[in-house]
Amino acid sequence: MEIDSAAPLREMWYYAMPSSRLGAGRVIAKTFFGEQWLFARTNDGTAFALKDFCPHRGVPLRFGRFDGHEIQCRFHGWRFDRTGRCTAIPSLAEGQNFDLERACAKSLPVREVQGNIWIFNGSDPTAAPEIPVLPDVGEQAPDLVFSLRIPCSIDAAVFGQMDPSHNPFVHISWWWRKRGDVRTKAKSFSPAPYGFTMLPHVASGNLLPYRLLGGAPMSQLIFRLPSTRIELLRFGRHRAATLNTVTPIGDNEIEMSYAAYWTSPLLTAVKPLIRLGLRTFVFQDRDILTMQREGLKHSPDALMFVDDADTQARWYHRLKIEYARARAEGRAFVNPVTERTLHWRS
Repeated sequence: MEIDSAAPLREMWYYAMPSSRLGAGRVIAKTFFGEQWLFARTNDGTAFALKDFCPHRGVPLRFGRFDGHEIQCRFHGWRFDRTGRCTAIPSLAEGQNFDLERACAKSLPVREVQGNIWIFNGSDPTAAPEIPVLPDVGEQAPDLVFSLRIPCSIDAAVFGQMDPSHNPFVHISWWWRKRGDVRTKAKSFSPAPYGFTMLPHVASGNLLPYRLLGGAPMSQLIFRLPSTRIELLRFGRHRAATLNTVTPIGDNEIEMSYAAYWTSPLLTAVKPLIRLGLRTFVFQDRDILTMQREGLKHSPDALMFVDDADTQARWYHRLKIEYARARAEGRAFVNPVTERTLHWRS
C-alpha cells in the first residue's frame, strides 16, 4: 500500500486556537489544510466552524453578518446555522420549492478541551484518538498562549519540536545557555498512546529560570500524533505544563502554538518575562526553519539522520506511516516505538 509519508495525517484532531480568542457572538477566519474556515461562537457559548464559502455564489461568509445564532451571507442573505444547514433563502418566492439541504455549508467538527479549540478534518472523528488531556490542569484556561506562522512543512516543524541537539546552536541567550555549551545527555524513552514519552527526569539545574524557581524541576516530555508535544514540570508542590502543537496551513506553512499552565504564583507574577522568553524561543525556531526551507528547495531528498540524536524524528516518521496504514486497512494501530535509552550531546 502506497502511503504519502510527508502528507499531514487527516484522521486526527489538530489544535486551532485558545478558546479565549473566540468570544460569544464573534467570528474568526483562519486557514487550515489549505482551506479557509470561519470559526464562530453562539450567544449560548457553543463554538463551531464552517467553510468560509457560501455555496450559492462563493462569497466568503466572513463578510456577512453573525447574530449569535446564524451567519447570513453578505451577497444574497442566505442564512446558515452552526451545523452548516441552510435555514433561509430570501429570494425564494411563495410556492417555489427548493430543498434547503442541497445548500449546506461544509462544517468542521470542533471540540474544546482545557481552554483550547481543536478541529478534525478527516472522515470520522468518533474513530480518532482522543484529544490529549494534560494532568493536574482540569478545565482551567491556559495561563499563557502564543502562536506563530512559519513557512515550513509540518514534518520540519515536528522534527524541530523533538530535536535535542540544536539547542546549543539555535537557542542562545544570556539567561538560558551560551553558544557551544554542549553536554552529554542520556534519556530513557518508552511508548505512549500514539507516540512516545521521555520518562521523568531532573531537568538541567544550571539554567537561570530554574534556579530562580528554587532548583531543577522534575520534567517529563510526551509526543503524541499528529503533532503535539507536552512538557510536564513539577517544582515541589507546584506544577507547570506546556502544550506545543503544529497545525498545517498549507503544504509549506504551519501554525505553531503554545499553551502554558501553572499553579505557581511566582510564575504569574513574572508572566510578561515568560512571554518574552517564549517569543525568543519561537522566533529562533522560526528563523532556523525558514533557513532550512531555503535549503530544501534545492535538495529536498538529501536529508541525513544520526542516531541517537535523530531517533525521535525517525520514530515520528514510523508512527505517521503506521497510523495511516492502520486507518487505511481498518485495523488497530500498533505503536512501533520500543523502550530505549538514547545518548547524545547537546
